[in-house]
Amino acid sequence: MKLKPVIWLGSTQKITRGFPRSVRQVIGYALEVAQAGNRHPDAKPLQGFQGAGVLEVTEDNDGNAYRLVYTVRLEGQVYVLHAFQKKSKKGVRTPKRDIELIKKRLRDAKQIQRELESPHE
Repeated sequence: MKLKPVIWLGSTQKITRGFPRSVRQVIGYALEVAQAGNRHPDAKPLQGFQGAGVLEVTEDNDGNAYRLVYTVRLEGQVYVLHAFQKKSKKGVRTPKRDIELIKKRLRDAKQIQRELESPHE
């Protein structure tokens, strides 16, 4: 089976590399499952992105919460939109600034997708 390529937007790959090893293993496997066209059991739709296919994988390690947000909605690729350590101890809601960054990177991913799909001259 051919796996879809992963496209890391912004600093997501660098940030993910800084996560603890056990977190990287969970996230890496979730992305591999997405590349194969499936959904990892821990990948949940991110609130506020209905129909956009934006998924979030969360992993706890040593009292810290790590998150990776990606989309599989765009044909043929898995776009990693955001990776971060959630620092707030209040609630599970994703902070507004992170939601805004995810929205921007989703727009960027759609633009990259249009460029990939358009015939090159």
